[in-house]
Amino acid sequence: MEQELLFSDLGISAEILKAVEEMGYTHPSTIQSQSIPFMLEGKDVIGQAQTGTGKTAAFGIPIIDNVDPAINKPQALILCPTRELAVQVEGEIVKLSKFKRGISSTCIYGGEAIDRQIRSLRKGVQIVVGTPGRVMDHIDRGTLKLDMVRIIVLDEADEMLDMGFREDIESILSDCPDERQTVFFSATMPKPILDLTKKYQDNPEIVRVLRKELTVENISQVYYEVKSPLKMELMARLMNLNQFSLSVVFCNTKRVTDEVTEELIARGIGAEALHGDLSQAQRTKVMNKFRKGHVSVLVATDVAARGIDVDNVEAVFNYDLPLDEENYVHRIGRTGRAGKSGTAINFITGRKDMFRLRDIEKFIKTSIAKMAPPSVSDLIELKKQQLVKDVYTQLSKEDDNSFYEETIGQMLAEGLSMEQVILGLTKIQMADAVTEMQDQNFDLDLSRDRDRGARGRDRDNDRRGRDRDRGDRGGRFERGGRSERGERSDRGDRRRSTREKGVREPGMARLFLNLGKKDRIRPNDIVGAIAGETGVPGKNIGGIDIFDNFSFVDVPQKDADHVINMMRNNTIKGKSVNMEISKG
Repeated sequence: MEQELLFSDLGISAEILKAVEEMGYTHPSTIQSQSIPFMLEGKDVIGQAQTGTGKTAAFGIPIIDNVDPAINKPQALILCPTRELAVQVEGEIVKLSKFKRGISSTCIYGGEAIDRQIRSLRKGVQIVVGTPGRVMDHIDRGTLKLDMVRIIVLDEADEMLDMGFREDIESILSDCPDERQTVFFSATMPKPILDLTKKYQDNPEIVRVLRKELTVENISQVYYEVKSPLKMELMARLMNLNQFSLSVVFCNTKRVTDEVTEELIARGIGAEALHGDLSQAQRTKVMNKFRKGHVSVLVATDVAARGIDVDNVEAVFNYDLPLDEENYVHRIGRTGRAGKSGTAINFITGRKDMFRLRDIEKFIKTSIAKMAPPSVSDLIELKKQQLVKDVYTQLSKEDDNSFYEETIGQMLAEGLSMEQVILGLTKIQMADAVTEMQDQNFDLDLSRDRDRGARGRDRDNDRRGRDRDRGDRGGRFERGGRSERGERSDRGDRRRSTREKGVREPGMARLFLNLGKKDRIRPNDIVGAIAGETGVPGKNIGGIDIFDNFSFVDVPQKDADHVINMMRNNTIKGKSVNMEISKG
């Protein structure tokens, strides 16, 4: 019966019903159906729910219905751990309040000019969404007054405590009027959260989403055993094999996030990094590109990914297995949303990872299937299938084919048979891809230790807590009695090495860059910045020379002006960038 419940059964206003219907929803989720009635009655609530269960609407809808549009002062305050989540929540508030006249909201967070936020607050708003640190800044400045606040919500309260915001949270709660409604939403309920609820809530109603609902059933969960240096190769194969439209890759550190992003770009896969070192403007740009499909892969750390809310993510890769079970559930919840299916792919690189995986299985009460890495023959078969689809697509177009027919006729007139024409064209289409895949056909099976040094490196990785995911670029793998460079055939590296030999590839322009060694700039920083900001694939970027105070980089001649314009007013490692055509 609960599944048949409609939003119209919850006692919400006609205006919000209209907004919810426009957003495409008719049936509330469990957390919504149980929380909304309590909040509409003005009761304190403790909601235990993961990301992706609809908790924003669970508190957003009653807030919008309970604030008074005639009072143009903050009446509801929503605290979020990260600026991404704050922006996401306020965006949802805007959608839900679309048909409620006189209701306005604003979002305040660090990393953005405070003057704009001050102007927004002075105009008058009923609902404020913000991060604890920036909320405290505005309170101290006197630009945010909480004397009229009647509802305060702590969203992802456990994450805020983990990030060290407890003192700020307690200060903010103490500044709010005693007569108020206090709501906690948290994925877990550790003792520090329970202590806060006892101190600041009055006889709260407790709403819990059962664990079986947290681990979404329409997510296929699998794992691969793979040596650490080969994770990138395996992930690239899986992406090529499955042709995911959008996927999220999770790493445990910002450094690995940047490195994985650079590697994917070098392989021709559109990727962007999302982590705490990016400014808010950069984060917003990255998320917009991902939502619009301008890049197919988002590489993120756990904290930065808290605000990711994209319905059509098809796969989540745990490049690094998360350090705790709760984060695993948060991560895989980025896919399989809105009733769609999704895939969670985990990489296991040693005994510690395997023990951690077993703990995750116990926590989610679900077994995770082991999979065999795709072979080169699998990828070649995929290429065949894709070629057949492309042929059908071309033949279905109602174009003028006379030019192509004349070309075929010319080849037939030269004495070629139709079978020879087809064979030649097929080889043209597939030869490079097949050769490249065969060149990379080294073993991905952890159980067959063909790299004797790998075990020692894995032990080093465990000790140092860092991932040599680049295949230790100088590492070597034995094949057929001879050694050859491992991990990948990186055209970008080969191109960049030509600068040392004094050779520039034809069709390339040399750009001057005002940053150098003193700015701690590396080649991958330059490649990542240009590829991320301009859309020029990393594999198309040529030689790079880095000197003490400046650098040079080769880019395709046709893209030179575009790169210069797009990089203007941008930064690399927080330093302002100036690029121009080299006059040398």
